[in-house]
Amino acid sequence: MFVLEFKAKGNQIQYRAMDEAIRTVKFIRNKSVRYWEENYGINKYDLNKNCAKLAKEFSWAEKLNSSARQSAAERAWAAISRFYSNCKNDVSGKKGYPQYQKNNRSVEYKKSGWKLDLNTRKHITFTDQNQIGRIKLVGTRDLHFYSPDEIQRVRIVKRADGYYVQFLINIEVKEQLEPTKKTMGLDVGLEFFYTDSNGHKEPNPRFFRDGEQKLKKLQRRVSKKQKGSSNRRKARQKLGKAHLRISRQRKEHAKRLARSVIRSNDLVAYENLKVSNLARNHCLAKSISDVGWYQFRVWLEYFANKFGKIVVAVPAQYTSQECSSCGRIVKKSLSTRTHACECGAKLDRDENAAINILRVGLRTVGRTETAGFEPESTLVERTASTLADS
Repeated sequence: MFVLEFKAKGNQIQYRAMDEAIRTVKFIRNKSVRYWEENYGINKYDLNKNCAKLAKEFSWAEKLNSSARQSAAERAWAAISRFYSNCKNDVSGKKGYPQYQKNNRSVEYKKSGWKLDLNTRKHITFTDQNQIGRIKLVGTRDLHFYSPDEIQRVRIVKRADGYYVQFLINIEVKEQLEPTKKTMGLDVGLEFFYTDSNGHKEPNPRFFRDGEQKLKKLQRRVSKKQKGSSNRRKARQKLGKAHLRISRQRKEHAKRLARSVIRSNDLVAYENLKVSNLARNHCLAKSISDVGWYQFRVWLEYFANKFGKIVVAVPAQYTSQECSSCGRIVKKSLSTRTHACECGAKLDRDENAAINILRVGLRTVGRTETAGFEPESTLVERTASTLADS
């Protein structure tokens, strides 16, 4: 699945109609969760049937296209099935019980409910009763390269700086590159974004830290405005745009680095970190969230799939303590940044870890089942979901 995104240009009436469609999706999604809670043993098909009942019961819900209502029910079932899967696999910690959605920012249509202008491919008309109507698409990508039959879904996404239309196209993005005959191990950190097995250290841009003062200033302005006033709404919009800018900076930085790393190497090994667990440390949570390790990993796997390269997720245990030269365990605290071993090896702590990560990655390629773990494969759909939520 490939995603193309365009900025949606319309009038205020159309924007209000988009908001109404998005609120309807939230309503149906939450009603589907409630229906699952009150009825034992139902499946996703029962949730789809329940959408028709909701449309008959609420006239404003019937205005939304039936495929969009079913997509909302599918969102609820995705949360339910994930909860079932976590319980079945006995995942440690919380199992992710489906929660009611407070904020929703998108509505998704399937094959019906929309019509693309086949002449210019720069306009799209939403044909349901929400009266969104004809929307202009602004962007540099050309939809003429893709057949309308290849467009599986169309999504309207609301962000702080406006509305966007995403096209989910059913094609496999592949690009053949000449082998580089190079391998690399990556050790991520807070002082530097990553240190590779060659000793290169990529600086950590710290986008949130740089914009934190501006965010605090905008947040104070929001707090001073009267609730429900237009001034508060405008202040919230400015705050949202500032957060969105930082989010986009972090995403583009991770995307650029991941593309460069994958194109330059045939195999890349990286740490299999549970970022959500690391972020529980209240002293480091802000810095860990700011650096964007998980997003970097998602793009690594995406570009590896696109360019036909190999990525391996390596357990992070003892990669910093083990000597990359002789294999002896050298205990050291987090404040100790230099690895010094009795065998005479002396090098940077992170570089030592990156070498160990690469060695384990090379050792486990082709036989991950016997290694005791399985690298998580990231499909293009995960990137599409990330784009929709950003």
